[in-house]
Amino acid sequence: MTSMPDLTPAARRMADLLAGVRDYQLTAPTPCADMSLATLIDHVNGLTLAFTWAATKDFPDGASPPPSADASGLPPDWRTRMPEQLDALAAAWRSPGAWQGMTQAGGLDLPGDEAGHVAMNELVVHGWDIARASGQPYDAGEGEIGACLAFVAPAVEESGGEGVEGLFGPAVEVPGDAPAVDRLIALTGRDPSWTAEGG
Repeated sequence: MTSMPDLTPAARRMADLLAGVRDYQLTAPTPCADMSLATLIDHVNGLTLAFTWAATKDFPDGASPPPSADASGLPPDWRTRMPEQLDALAAAWRSPGAWQGMTQAGGLDLPGDEAGHVAMNELVVHGWDIARASGQPYDAGEGEIGACLAFVAPAVEESGGEGVEGLFGPAVEVPGDAPAVDRLIALTGRDPSWTAEGG
């Protein structure tokens, strides 16, 4: 992969979605099995830090631990902290150097190029999760969806549709003419028709 997708639109959309989450919705279910909305937001909080460090290759204490997913770990100031972290994440990946060489994310060593695509995919897919869980509209750009599909589809194909450990579950079948966003969501093991009401 040589493309350098711009993470800015996905990061800004995530910040807007987080701003739309109401406190009473934090205990709501999400498309991620066994994750409440607060737990998912904590996971996103952790990954924004982990993938900013992956871009700058500057790790606290020399290591990048796996992002947590624990509702009780969600910082009290997450509503002000996370938009700033998302801006920093997008800015870090605008540097060509972020996409070069090796880096770390979630305790794993991986090429910078791959880490950048994982970061984009996390923003786009978890943005959809948060939108669905909180009843908000979701409108990702075609370029973002295309970049994520180009990254996800080969990995899912390689797994035989069984999912990729640590990233996403077994693929869900959708019609061949399904919208690109539905195809992406289905490839990551989610049901594109999932709603907070219907589970």
